[in-house]
Amino acid sequence: MTATADQAEERANPAARLGFQPGQVVLEIGYDEDCDLELREAIEEATGQDLVDEEFDDVVDAVLLWFREDDGDCTDALVDAIGLLEDGGMIWLLTPKAGRPGHLEPSEISEAAQTAGLSQTKSASVAANWSAARLVTPKR
Repeated sequence: MTATADQAEERANPAARLGFQPGQVVLEIGYDEDCDLELREAIEEATGQDLVDEEFDDVVDAVLLWFREDDGDCTDALVDAIGLLEDGGMIWLLTPKAGRPGHLEPSEISEAAQTAGLSQTKSASVAANWSAARLVTPKR
């Protein structure tokens, strides 16, 4: 593919925009009926594997954390997710977009990430109702 074709695919495929690669194991936390099915399917297609749930008993390459304002404490959810990550893994924190039920303010996301010891490296609009923040542990 050419660079232009790669860029077009990245715009059309949210999983590519989020950087998911073949063979990655992705843990999904917070799944509910409001989650974006197209995004979930795109991630499974990009990785070539089904998303795993909290019953998975090994570390993962990435965590897909669907989080809404009434889901509890965001910092606690992030700390729990960190413990499941392979070194160098990433967390994609998915929250409802502004104006949607369950929306979190960007300052809330930033504060929760910092408190959990994470750095936000990227934000993206990934679906009609969801925004994503890429969170990583600082390099040692």
